[in-house]
Amino acid sequence: MNELTTTRRKFCVGAAAALSAASLPMAARADEFINILTGGTSGVYYPLGVALSKLYGENIEGARTQVQSTKASVENLNLLQQSKGELALALGDSVKHAWDGNADVGFAQPLDRIRGVAAAYPNYIQIAASADSGIKTLADIKGKSMSVGAPKSGTELNARAIFAAAGMSYDDMAKTEYLPFAESVELMKNRQLDGTLQSAGLGVASLKDLSTSMPTTIVAIPAEIADVLGAPYEAATIPAGTYEGQTEDIPTLAVRNFFVTHEGVSEETVYMMTKLMFENLPELVAAHKAAGGISLEGATSGMPIPLHPGAERYYKEAGLI
Repeated sequence: MNELTTTRRKFCVGAAAALSAASLPMAARADEFINILTGGTSGVYYPLGVALSKLYGENIEGARTQVQSTKASVENLNLLQQSKGELALALGDSVKHAWDGNADVGFAQPLDRIRGVAAAYPNYIQIAASADSGIKTLADIKGKSMSVGAPKSGTELNARAIFAAAGMSYDDMAKTEYLPFAESVELMKNRQLDGTLQSAGLGVASLKDLSTSMPTTIVAIPAEIADVLGAPYEAATIPAGTYEGQTEDIPTLAVRNFFVTHEGVSEETVYMMTKLMFENLPELVAAHKAAGGISLEGATSGMPIPLHPGAERYYKEAGLI
């Protein structure tokens, strides 16, 4: 082998190695990690997160997906601000508090990196009490033991606001527990707790479990409480038959949920996440019927923070904006 041939071979080998090395970062960048922040496994956020994870994993090229169970709204929003998630569900009042930086509810400073993706289904504030407790009205909760959701979760913020609007506070109760849905129900079934307030979609698994396990009263929240609180709270109804033994419609309040991301997620990824969500709504409804409250027509309704450019791009294509 002459010197020229040897030199050429060395050059080709070196060039191939350099090309291979240069291609490695590109391959790594092709992988898109999508962590979906949800809530407790017995709530509505979690099954919807699982359904979206499957959709994204199968339809976004190079996507690796994960569903993370959290304490829901407040934790989810703080995690997004830290880029520790790509998509989350959160209650509308929590999203507004996050953008404003309301320290009293868990946001030490304004969360300026969060961006809106879509309005989701409404959460219904559902107060369930054991029939034996004698709780039939909001006023009856005084002197009783209640679970109001995980500390500074969206549910707990709803509980605080509603009791205050009714002229009450946690101090009026014999005992206040700060527990996720499933744990609250287990204490009630063990006769260690009188009631639970849960902010979730209609037919939430935890309250279905409770109502089929023991005689349960769904407690009314009068419409005038919505008038006191104002937006994003609105009067709503829990239809008869939603839970075992519930024979009539029960007035309550509702607060809309939102899908949220952060500014660091690429426009293309958020565009695909938004597009796949709305083009596959039946799969979300199959995961939980609360997703029936999600619609393209209402996707930007009441959004309390700026839209992510990827979501905005999809809505422009769909003729929504």
